[in-house]
Amino acid sequence: MYNPSFMNKLKSIHAGHQELLKRPNVIAASGNGIYDRYENPVLTAAHTPIYWRYDLNPETNPHLMERIGVNAAFNPGAIELDGKFYLVVRVEGHDRKSFFAVAEGDNGIEGFTFWDYPIVMPETDNPDINVYDMRLTKHEDGWIYGVFCTERKDPEAKKGDTSSAVASAGIARTRDLRTWERLDDLRTPSPQQRNVVLHPEFVDGKYAFYTRPQDGFIDAGSGGGIGWGLSTSIEHATIEMETIVDEKIYHTIKEVKNGQGAAPIKTDKGWLHIAHGVRNTAAGLRYVIYAFMTDLNEPNKVIYAPGGHLIAPDGEERVGDVSNVVFTNGLIARDNGEVFIYYASSDTRCHVAVTTIEKLIDYVVHTPSDPLRSYACVQQRNELITSNLKLMERPEFNFLRK
Repeated sequence: MYNPSFMNKLKSIHAGHQELLKRPNVIAASGNGIYDRYENPVLTAAHTPIYWRYDLNPETNPHLMERIGVNAAFNPGAIELDGKFYLVVRVEGHDRKSFFAVAEGDNGIEGFTFWDYPIVMPETDNPDINVYDMRLTKHEDGWIYGVFCTERKDPEAKKGDTSSAVASAGIARTRDLRTWERLDDLRTPSPQQRNVVLHPEFVDGKYAFYTRPQDGFIDAGSGGGIGWGLSTSIEHATIEMETIVDEKIYHTIKEVKNGQGAAPIKTDKGWLHIAHGVRNTAAGLRYVIYAFMTDLNEPNKVIYAPGGHLIAPDGEERVGDVSNVVFTNGLIARDNGEVFIYYASSDTRCHVAVTTIEKLIDYVVHTPSDPLRSYACVQQRNELITSNLKLMERPEFNFLRK
């Protein structure tokens, strides 16, 4: 007979978990007109099933302890299939290893539940030590591709160096998010690669990738920003030459490094990109999210680049394992014009910002670019102020003068 205290504790844990899964999510009160934030994260470590973490057998776990803990749930790839929302989440255990797991939801903002089992991602001949941050692309060849970071210990590291690593772009494909075929890792001229994204259409009959060339595991070094390259094969993807699409720039939100988020959205005006930018501060690296647009016929040619960030860490989003960070590698653009931007805060939890294609195009096309100098920035702002002060002279704007 089961110990009553064990079962009572298990019932309490289950009830708390169900309450969390069913918790409604509402739009945050403050907004900027571009997108709506929501009060609660859409996923956290606590959303993972209790049977992933606890041994539920009272004979082997009489005190109902967590046996295999979960530290964080963040940085999800995202896709809509048959009207349902799916997130391929980076789940990190207490052991620091990350793995992929699918969470499914009906409306994109609440009620996400994980499938029973995480994804078993096949290994290559050179096994990954860690995998994370998958970008999902519905490609015109009919497959769903997941491109992710695969991390391995640096074989050239000195004896005793247990932190040096090499990052590459792993590639897998699927039809249903359940069965995955692992392909060769992407080969490029760069020593290391992270934040690689597959473009959803062929370009000149080839597979096109947005890359992030970098010299080291963390430092971009001579890597100049978001790169671009073509490959004739996807099974053995190889890029012979990388060019820079969106460069990193001194004293901007992307002065240290920048990387593509999810695959870009095709619009009538151009390819709409959501990306992340990194700058240095006295407190460490600060990650924000920004947007830009490239030409429909030349996806590697930037045509609009609004200045500043689109999303920055706010409130409790600034607190977590790696503080002062927002990062995105997943979005869903629906046929009805809605856009769901899934972003993580401080490498800990996942949020959503909801907007529309129309709003994002307006933002990207009409928001002025960064003039790169304080003097020019003041002139730019003063032009807006002067225009607004003239409008405020009209009777209908009198309330703004009070």
